[in-house]
Amino acid sequence: MLKYPDKAVEYIVNWLKEYAVKNKAKGFVVGVSGGIDSALTSTVSALTGFPTLVLNMPILQASPEYQRSCEHILWLKSKFPNVSSAEVDMSSVLAEYMRVLPKEIQTAHNMANLRSRLRMVCLYAFAGHYGYLVVGTGNKIEDFGIGFFTKYGDGGVDISPIADLMKSEVYQLAKHLGVPQSIIQAKPTDGLFEGSPTDEEKIGATYDELEWAMKYTQHPTNEPLTERQKQVLKIYQDRHSANLHKMNPIPVCILPEEWKE
Repeated sequence: MLKYPDKAVEYIVNWLKEYAVKNKAKGFVVGVSGGIDSALTSTVSALTGFPTLVLNMPILQASPEYQRSCEHILWLKSKFPNVSSAEVDMSSVLAEYMRVLPKEIQTAHNMANLRSRLRMVCLYAFAGHYGYLVVGTGNKIEDFGIGFFTKYGDGGVDISPIADLMKSEVYQLAKHLGVPQSIIQAKPTDGLFEGSPTDEEKIGATYDELEWAMKYTQHPTNEPLTERQKQVLKIYQDRHSANLHKMNPIPVCILPEEWKE
C-alpha cells in the first residue's frame, strides 16, 4: 500500500499536467466503464484542471456496469467544472461487424477484443477533434504483469497515469478521493463478454494473489510455497509469458547498416 496517498495523487496529477503542457495537449479524454480503474483515472485527470471529457461507450452493456459509469460521470461533473461527458452507444456498430464478418471468426474472444478496439477508435475520434490525449486506465498488474488488456484496444492510449499502481493501490487512492461506493464495491470485470464474468473468474486468481505472484517473481524467497501459491504463480507466469507481445515494443526488422548508403 502507498504510505502517502496525498503525495501520490499530487504526483500523478502534476505528471499529467506537465505531460499535457509539454505536448501542447488541450485536455484529456477517458473512457469510463463503471470500474475502479477508469474511475480513478478520470478523477486524477479531472484534478489537473484541464478540460476532461469522459466517454460512456456501451456496447450491449450489462445494466449494472452502465449504471455505475453513469453514476460516476454525474459525480465527476458535480465536483469538477472542467469535466464534460458524452455517450456513444456502439451496439449497432458491433452488430454491423457481426453481419459482415465470417461467422467462423466470431469467437467470444475475438468479439470481446473487437469491442475494446471499437472503443479505442471512438476515444481517438474525440481526442483528435478536440486536441486531447487519450488516457489509459490500466494498472500495473494488467499492463506489466499478466497483460490483461486488448492490444490496440484498451492498450491503445497516449499516457498511462496509474500503470505503476497495484490494484490494491488503485482501490486505496479511489477511496481516498471519494469515488462512489458502488464502484469500489463492485467486483472487477472487463465488461467485454456476454454475462460479464468477473476478472477473477476469467483469470483464476484474485488481484491480491496476482500482486503476491508479481512481487514473488521479482524477489523470490526460499520459503516453501503452499499448493495454492504454486497454482497462482503458474497462472501469473503463464499469462505473463503468453502476453509479452503486448507488453514489449513491437519487433522491428533492422537491416544491416552496411546495406544503406
